[in-house]
Amino acid sequence: MGAKTETEKLARVRLNFFACHKSDWLLRLLDIYGGAAELLKRPPAEIAAEGGVMPETAERLAAQTAAADPGKELLAAEKAGAAVLTSLDEAYPELLRKIYDPPLVIYVRGALAPVPAAAVVGTRKATPYGLRTAARLARELAASGVAVASGLARGIDTAAHQAAVEAGGVTWAVLGSGLNAVYPVENKKLAGKIVESGGALVSEFPMNKGPMQANFPRRNRIISGLTLATVVVEGGFESGALITARFALEQGREVLAVPGPVDSAVSRGPNYFIRNGASPVENAGDIVASFPPEYLFGLKACPTEPVASPSEAVLKSVSPDALEAYRAIAAEDGGLNADELTAKLSWQVQRAAAALFELETSSLLVSRGGRYCRAH
Repeated sequence: MGAKTETEKLARVRLNFFACHKSDWLLRLLDIYGGAAELLKRPPAEIAAEGGVMPETAERLAAQTAAADPGKELLAAEKAGAAVLTSLDEAYPELLRKIYDPPLVIYVRGALAPVPAAAVVGTRKATPYGLRTAARLARELAASGVAVASGLARGIDTAAHQAAVEAGGVTWAVLGSGLNAVYPVENKKLAGKIVESGGALVSEFPMNKGPMQANFPRRNRIISGLTLATVVVEGGFESGALITARFALEQGREVLAVPGPVDSAVSRGPNYFIRNGASPVENAGDIVASFPPEYLFGLKACPTEPVASPSEAVLKSVSPDALEAYRAIAAEDGGLNADELTAKLSWQVQRAAAALFELETSSLLVSRGGRYCRAH
């Protein structure tokens, strides 16, 4: 990279520190001034006049970018084992480069392998049906060689990432915080496994940026932008998963949805998309069939039957609480409900719920009529 290009990259890293920025607005300013380096030389009054922004916004941009230290940021990324990419870099993902408002900067810890990818997204308040389905789809996609992208949130996202990792596949987690501030905290271990298994953590936010509510809708456009198709598993009308799907539609990508019970609040989103033309999904083959033909070369045939979770291997990787809960349930022919498990192990409700959630997302348990039984 030449000196001029390196200077421009540092300027973009600096510009990326501008809080609550919109990349389409910043990209327009870059176009006006011929790059971030030139933009940062301009006084706020000129930016306000020529860029069509409020004077207060231009003043805030100048103050926040002046306070940023891009050299220090690159060192922080290097220390964390993360690459810092802008559109000047060949490694910047091509599909993401093509969206309307690509991130000025992305931080990548791990590897964004050049393979077709699908997003599997849904609500944090998932049902056992949703968790099972997300995990199964992720396992099947992994078995066919498709990367699984999601947002590392609780619920559907966690189930998809966990299942892809356990199936030996590749999964990409797009964060709504910096890579040094993984959120939610309980998924830090999962984040490490994602990287170790050949996947990646991705963020457009500076390394130490904490999670903010406004960050998460923005990160959803990256989830859809990295992928050929977005699958909504569960989500009410207020769910961030629906935001991801809308971004996918705007980006010209496919949107598919998992049909759900008509009396389930978290099935309203996917059922709405199906009523309005989205393809229903039963298995990974339905997802791969939506890919453009040029992306199908090298993929393995999608399994026609659900891929069984490698129970013995998974049992060795779950937490001690999850293992104890699994053994307690496996010892009962008819399984246990949550209250019975809590009483049998003399645990607090929250502790039992956390163990059950881990076992369901690992596909070790299924819920039948409120009772938890071994999946295999």
